Amino acid sequence: MQDQLQQLIANYSPSSDAIDLIKQTRISLLAGISGAGKNTIKRALLDEGSDFHDIVSHTTRSPRQNNSIMETDGVDYHFISLDTAKEMLENYDFVEAKFVHGTVYGTSVAEIRKAHLDNKVAISDVDVQGVAEFKQIAPDSVSIFIVPPSYDEWLSRLKARYSTEEEFFAEWHKRRQSSINELKHALEVPYYHFIINDDIERATRVSREIILRDDVFYEKDIEARILAEQLLEDIKNS
Repeated sequence: MQDQLQQLIANYSPSSDAIDLIKQTRISLLAGISGAGKNTIKRALLDEGSDFHDIVSHTTRSPRQNNSIMETDGVDYHFISLDTAKEMLENYDFVEAKFVHGTVYGTSVAEIRKAHLDNKVAISDVDVQGVAEFKQIAPDSVSIFIVPPSYDEWLSRLKARYSTEEEFFAEWHKRRQSSINELKHALEVPYYHFIINDDIERATRVSREIILRDDVFYEKDIEARILAEQLLEDIKNS
């Protein structure tokens, strides 16, 4: 089954109707390495008012605990089976889909349609691969890369996602490599706004300003970009 899913995703592209829908919908994408706080900022934006619609992604992994709180189906993710993921891929029900560490993640056309019909900004926290796929279809979508304030703070946040030190170290190698890959990619492409998440209220305010008035944010945040470069070196040397 996993080989079939990998093949389907490798050859996947959204339908023409889905592409038209995406181009007609205001979309904002929050990216960042694990533990940067992109989901926290997204939740804060959603709690502030009615401007945004949360794009709840689909995944074939099981719910897990984040900071001792169990994830909720339909809120954190739509948790689906491998068979359902295969069916959705075959029916072109995804905008984009990826296969990460044996798990399928995807954004459904239905979530984008809901935002469009409600005249809201469709907002999602995705990885850099997902952002790149959206940008190919809708170059005007707004992309923000969230950066933790330091390597030590990032490591502390990351460890908080695991119940024990043993669980953390079992996942450390692939989390470290994924973070290196995502930071390198984000620093190489031209379309990200970088934000330092050292204070959740400030980071949320700046994210909102960029999302709603991206046309006036031509200059990148140089301080945040420099910090991202330093963080990348710190992770590579860890």
